[in-house]
Amino acid sequence: MRGKSVEMSKLSLLLTMMMAIMAKSVSLKLNYGDALTKSILFFEGQRSGKLPPSQRMKWRKDSALNDGQDIHMNMVGGYYDAGDNVKFHFPMAFTTTMLAWSVIEFGDKMGSDLQHALEAIRWGTDYFLKATKIPNVVVAQVGNPTSDHGCWERPEDMDTSRQAYYLTQDKPGSEVSSEIAAALAASSIVFRKIDRKYSKVLLGRAKQVFNFANNHRGSYNDSIGDGVCPFYCNFNGYMDELIWGSSWLYKATNDQTHWNFIKSNIQSIKFTSIVKNINGFKVLTNGGSFAEFGWDSKHAGINVLVSKWVMKNPSDQSLFVPNANKLVCSLLPNSPTKSVTYSKGGLLFKVGSSNLQHATSLSFLLIVYARYMQANNKVVRCGNVVAKPSDLINLAKTQVDYILGNNPLGMSYMVGYGKKYPQKIHHRGSTLPSFDVHPNRMGCRDGDKYFQSSTPNINVLTGAIVGGPADDDSFQDSRYNVSQSEPATYINAPFVGVLAYFK
Repeated sequence: MRGKSVEMSKLSLLLTMMMAIMAKSVSLKLNYGDALTKSILFFEGQRSGKLPPSQRMKWRKDSALNDGQDIHMNMVGGYYDAGDNVKFHFPMAFTTTMLAWSVIEFGDKMGSDLQHALEAIRWGTDYFLKATKIPNVVVAQVGNPTSDHGCWERPEDMDTSRQAYYLTQDKPGSEVSSEIAAALAASSIVFRKIDRKYSKVLLGRAKQVFNFANNHRGSYNDSIGDGVCPFYCNFNGYMDELIWGSSWLYKATNDQTHWNFIKSNIQSIKFTSIVKNINGFKVLTNGGSFAEFGWDSKHAGINVLVSKWVMKNPSDQSLFVPNANKLVCSLLPNSPTKSVTYSKGGLLFKVGSSNLQHATSLSFLLIVYARYMQANNKVVRCGNVVAKPSDLINLAKTQVDYILGNNPLGMSYMVGYGKKYPQKIHHRGSTLPSFDVHPNRMGCRDGDKYFQSSTPNINVLTGAIVGGPADDDSFQDSRYNVSQSEPATYINAPFVGVLAYFK
């Protein structure tokens, strides 16, 4: 009898432990729909220009209403890329491309959030139509970053230099021009069934801007270097952007000319290692160009995007599918060719600052590629490891869940999501009292006391994903720690598609 009661006690203890684990997992249950809604709302907090009546983030007001006057162009609108008040068009265009790709792949899963996602895309494309209005001229940036970074002030109060930097045939910038072409082409697909007239305008302009980028080659580093470097220097060359732009034009038009361009130029970006911009310095990174994707590197994105239409054609696969497979093998934790690291809590890390930009963009590619693999009954072989589509999805899910709070600190890295999230983010508008509270103008240095304060930010920038924790899973919730506490549009944009999928 005693042996039976011991067994019963063990069983009871086991059941108690299982119930505790289940209770814990229930408490960690994540609301992907709520996160999706907030991830899109964030873009309203980054808007520049005249805000529409539909604006939901009410503490933001009209700003930068004279942009472009110095070059006699209307450059009102667009997005501030991060916590400052400059409009850097290179990351803004990548952001717009990724929002469009998110809707193309996952728009059918967005429900009522789809309309807000479309508005976020159009806020970008309307602006880029202005930036490319004059043939063979592309406005590449608005706002002098040195002047802007010397002040801590609301965008609504800006009195720093709003210099517009533009590209011409003699001062080219193929990387930013091609990325704008990609954004316009991808967005033309999004609006094709919703607003055919607008879609045709976007596609026509995408072709025009791509031809400018291709026919007048050069880097904007050389043409407007003092404006973009060291903030958004291009360290990967511009060929990846030209191929990326051509890939989106091919997807939008099915024009064989673009496919020929992709195939004839893809070899030119097959490097074994690449130089990255790390806090303004050139750093050689490992993993190969096939493993890079973000505002500065389009290599992995090209291979995944193109893989969709070459998987069925063995003669074309050799250029793209193997590199997309190598990307997967560089990311899987149990792969013998893994080139990233993972924290003890499970977060993916690559060299550089604002690490969550890698976690969101690579998670997006994993899910998209898994869906393409599934449709074609494919697996990926990494040495003796065989990866099924579900393995890619599961890896992406670990990253999403970590970002939303399933991590050692129990911290959501999306502002306004969950019970515990960053309170002191590096973001001007969020730290300073809104016009509703403080209608009088605040000068260049009037915001310093708010920046230096140890209290939480006054305005909640709902949905903003910050740079994220260190590789030991620690997080410093401080405005001074820019790499960890600053949000950026290009961190959020791919996450919109990821959240729509898991929703």
